[in-house]
Amino acid sequence: MARAAVASAFEKRLQDLAAEISDQAKRTAFLEEMKGFRALVERFNDKSKNMPIQWEKIKPPAENMIVPFASLPACPREKAQGLLKKLAVLKLNGGLGTTMGCTGPKSAIEVRNDMTFLDLTVRQVELLNKEFGTDVPLVLMNSFNTHDDTDKIITKYRGTVPMYTFNQSRYPLLMKESGLPMLSSMMGQQEAWYPPGHGDLFAALSNSGVLQRLRDEGREYVFVSNADNLGASVDLTILHHIVTSKLEYVMEVTDKTAADVKGGTLIDYEGRVKLLEIAQVPSSKVDEFKSVKKFKIFNTNNIWISLPAIAELQARDAFADMDIILNPKVEGGKAIIQLERAVGAAIQYFRSAQGINVPRSRFVPVKSTGDLLVVQSSLYTVKDGLLVMNPKRPFASVPVVKLGDEFKKVGDYLRRFKSIPDILELDHLTVSGDVTFGEGCRLKGTVVLVANSGQHIDLPPRTVLANQVVTGNLRILDH
Repeated sequence: MARAAVASAFEKRLQDLAAEISDQAKRTAFLEEMKGFRALVERFNDKSKNMPIQWEKIKPPAENMIVPFASLPACPREKAQGLLKKLAVLKLNGGLGTTMGCTGPKSAIEVRNDMTFLDLTVRQVELLNKEFGTDVPLVLMNSFNTHDDTDKIITKYRGTVPMYTFNQSRYPLLMKESGLPMLSSMMGQQEAWYPPGHGDLFAALSNSGVLQRLRDEGREYVFVSNADNLGASVDLTILHHIVTSKLEYVMEVTDKTAADVKGGTLIDYEGRVKLLEIAQVPSSKVDEFKSVKKFKIFNTNNIWISLPAIAELQARDAFADMDIILNPKVEGGKAIIQLERAVGAAIQYFRSAQGINVPRSRFVPVKSTGDLLVVQSSLYTVKDGLLVMNPKRPFASVPVVKLGDEFKKVGDYLRRFKSIPDILELDHLTVSGDVTFGEGCRLKGTVVLVANSGQHIDLPPRTVLANQVVTGNLRILDH
């Protein structure tokens, strides 16, 4: 199909989508939102701008691009209140808990002491404001998937902390073969749409009016993090460094381990700091990208950004050329693509940007039930809404926990553990098949439990396993 014909068909499809909306005001708002979608698709289709990474141009970050957290001077306590009055805390709250078998926002999953991700975040901000006599607001960027449920949940926090919400964009899925937007009638009212990644933050924050509202309050910086990262909290040392150094953008990175090989990393690309995601890596270079030797740090997605700088860049449409992540999927038997952007990719557009290599304690994500096991164990305690690692842990690293499909959903996971095992001395745990844990179990070193088809492993109460493999016939072998 000729280029003009494709463009015409694309525009007709957008009008068809608009025709599905009966309310005139909502239809007008939809067409306005589709301007961003149209620009995203045009940018993706423009081969002159959509150039692949040239591997030979990649260099390790220059020394001044990433600074160690340990080198930063502490924030004088007398300056804390003034700095915090410039700050807002923003959580990326667009994700659902479907991968863990839950419905509704992922931030509503109970993770510790009957408290959800959101409970812990609110508690952190509440105590921060109380300690320093400030009114730091909590901002939630929702998606159309999480908006309604989140609005109901946050009513219980009224009067606790100042809180604002806004929605990121809602774009139609693209049909892979034709490149045309999908109609709701082809897939379903909800299933035919997607949120275009957290790189949509800048446009959504601006279009919602929340950016201007924060600036009117005198806020100059926003601390952005994923709702499911229990290590992401306001750090005054970092905030002090940002303000005194007049930085517009700071990305927290941390040392890569074998568990983090897919995480995005910062590079020096043609003399500028740039985020490199695994989706941008040529297939022949993926193993090199995953190497801990060459790419030693990865992005935690804890990001500090200047609000005036966002406003300036957004006003001149500077983010339009941000790298696009192509996310192919199969939905309802149809091959579709999602065009997404990552907030970390914006680092190259800010005049003064830097990475800070932070302790691992600032990156405690809960992406799976294996992660949930770690944060629910005695490895951590909760203090003032923050997870604090048990000082009795003999290693600085967090254990790698891989649980099989039988543990994938939270309900099944809870049923298979009479109590959470003691993993203070655990290095690596792999569980596969029909396995249950009795009360008071203790796991040390590397433990592998494999129940093959038709087999069952039922660990008795107070079982202690240290550097062992347990198979379906319960033979215990040195590992």
